[in-house]
Amino acid sequence: MSQLIMRIIVLAERINYLLGCEMKLVFYNDFIPGVVSGDNIVDISEIVNGIPHIGPGDLMSRLIQNFDQYRSSIESAEKSNSGVPITSVRLRAPVPKPGKILCMAGNYLENGTLKETRPINAFLKNRDAVIGDGDTIILPPAPVTIFHHEAEAGLVFGKRASKIKAAEAYEYVFGYVNVIDVSARGLGPEGGDGFFMGKSWHTFAPIGPYLVTADEVKDPQDLHIKLSVNGSIRQEYSTSDMGHKIPETIEWATSIATFNPGDVLFLGTNHQGLGALQDGDEVEMGIEGLGTIRLNVNENLKRKWDTGVDRSVADRIAGR
Repeated sequence: MSQLIMRIIVLAERINYLLGCEMKLVFYNDFIPGVVSGDNIVDISEIVNGIPHIGPGDLMSRLIQNFDQYRSSIESAEKSNSGVPITSVRLRAPVPKPGKILCMAGNYLENGTLKETRPINAFLKNRDAVIGDGDTIILPPAPVTIFHHEAEAGLVFGKRASKIKAAEAYEYVFGYVNVIDVSARGLGPEGGDGFFMGKSWHTFAPIGPYLVTADEVKDPQDLHIKLSVNGSIRQEYSTSDMGHKIPETIEWATSIATFNPGDVLFLGTNHQGLGALQDGDEVEMGIEGLGTIRLNVNENLKRKWDTGVDRSVADRIAGR
């Protein structure tokens, strides 16, 4: 039998396997683990609480690591037609304490405004900055020029990944999440942007509302991302505009560091629709198939910036 036929058979078996295991994992209320079933959430505490863990973040990472052992029981819970309405609970960040958060920097072609992809680059974000649906982004009293939202797709690693080749990269992806890389501008040297000072403040890493398993996402390189502030659309773009595609980013990142189950990779943003975040704002961000995360914004200083799109970062990236 030819290698091509064998590959087709293996692929077909993989597709059939995946079709039966689509799911959205959550934490809700007092970080109760659950799975989405239609418009309801089913408590899966009895299924997963035997996993040795310290806190909900550790529980999710260990569940991801050992998911094959619990998959069938969680699927049964998902299909049980039980649970409570999603609208009756408070959703939490589905990955509340990742081991690490790596964020791709300048990873989009900016709707054709860039002639070529920028050199691959990334930065680490404070894992304690994670918040979830319904939470509040707290803007610090730092001497910023502006606070920005950066709506992004994020992926969650499913197993230990070190020196992974691009051709094998998707095998290491457990699922996908909505993420926002909240950014404080002007805190770097000489008033520029510093990654740590600008990106790692408490509450600057919203994730949620669901952790959607990879099999439920047909094409992660063709996802529609939209973010609005107070009902006005700011960012709207597709992951098809990504410069360094997901397999390449995984190969590059794992050539430098080892990633473990539950670690999160923010895949970068298209900067064309960035705008200010300020006290009292209501933010909604969603990706098709991944749900919508809703957040509030609070700032004690009550500073004001122009509403609408701020093109300063996009223009700088384009060399204008």
